[in-house]
Amino acid sequence: LPTPHTFPDRPPVRLTLLVPELIWPEPNDQLTLGKLSAPDFEWLASHASFTRQPKIAFETALARQFGLDDAPFGALRLLGEVDGTPARSGHWLCADPVHLRFHHERIILADAGAFDLEMDEARALVAALNAQFADVGVFYTATARRWYLRTNATVEEKFLPISKIAGRRLDSDLNDKKGPLTRWLNEVQMFLHGHPINERRQAAGKPAVNSLWLWGGGPLPEVPAPDFAAAWSDNPLATGLAIASDIEAPPCPTGLSGLLADADPHTSQLVVLDSLLPPVLYENGEDWRNAWTALERDWFQPLRAELGRRVETLNIVAPTIYGQLNWTLVGKDRWKFWRQAQPLADLAKTLAEEQTEGSAS
Repeated sequence: LPTPHTFPDRPPVRLTLLVPELIWPEPNDQLTLGKLSAPDFEWLASHASFTRQPKIAFETALARQFGLDDAPFGALRLLGEVDGTPARSGHWLCADPVHLRFHHERIILADAGAFDLEMDEARALVAALNAQFADVGVFYTATARRWYLRTNATVEEKFLPISKIAGRRLDSDLNDKKGPLTRWLNEVQMFLHGHPINERRQAAGKPAVNSLWLWGGGPLPEVPAPDFAAAWSDNPLATGLAIASDIEAPPCPTGLSGLLADADPHTSQLVVLDSLLPPVLYENGEDWRNAWTALERDWFQPLRAELGRRVETLNIVAPTIYGQLNWTLVGKDRWKFWRQAQPLADLAKTLAEEQTEGSAS
C-alpha cells in the first residue's frame, strides 16, 4: 500500500467527496476509458459499500447535501459570488448567457464555458438588457459567464439546471413551456440578435450571445445546519450553500494533504470536485481523462493510504448519467483483501447494462 501522509496529533476526519460525472457517459469509448489508469479509485470502489439512486442534476445533488430538495439556485449561487450581498433580498434567477445553434434540425445550447466572453462584453449586454426590460427586473453580472436576474414579480416557471442542458439539445425544454418566462425569453432572443456586441462577435467568427438560460428561481432560503463543518469548493453554488447554512466555505484544496492539514479534527468535511463536469458537457474525452488523472493523483491515491488513519470514513457521491452513485467506506474496509478491483471501463459497462435492463423491466 502507498505510504500514508503523516500529520502528528491530528485526529481523523469524516470526508464526503461530491464528484459529478465520475464515470464517462459513453461506456464503449475505449479511447477515453481504456487508456485511463485509476488503480487507487478502483481499489476504494471495490472495498466500499455501493448504492445507486435515480439520476439527478449535479446542482440538485449538491443542494441535497444541505438538506434542500427544491433549492432556489439563483439566490444561493449569487450568495457564493465575490460580492453576494444582493442575494439576501428579492427573487433571483440564474440568467446565464448562452449560444443557441441549429445542428441537424435540432437546437443545441452552449453555455459560456464553451466560448470566450469578455467582461466588458458581458457588462455592455447586461446594461442593454436592463435598459430594455426594466419592467421585468434587474440583471446583475457576477462574472462574464454567470449572470443573474432579480425579477419584479415571483416566477414559478421551472427550467432545468445548466448542467443538465449545456451541450445538449433542448427542443422540448423550450417548446413544451408556455409560461410568462418563456414568452419573455423570446423577446430577449430577438433583442440580443440585433445587439452591436453580437454583430461584432459574429463578424469576428465568434458565437453570439443570442439567449439566456433562466433557472433556479426564488428568494434566499433558510438552509438547515448540515452535518458538515465546512464545504471546500471553488463552485459559487457550494460556497453560497455553505454561507447560507453558516458553516465554513474555504476554497477547494489542491489535494487531500491540504485538507488534512487544515480541517478541524473529528469533524465531517464536504469537498466538491467538479473538474470532470465541463469535459462531459462538451464530450471532450481527453480533458476528462486528464482531469481524472489529477483526481487519482491528488485525492484517491492518498485516500487509499489514509483510510482508517487520518480519514475515519469516506463517502464518494457521484451524480452521473447512470444515476447517482454512492461509495461508502470505513477504516476496517481496508482489510477486505478478498475484494477484487474492477477496471473503471468494466464498471461503466456494467452500470450501462443494468440501466438498460432496468428500463426494459
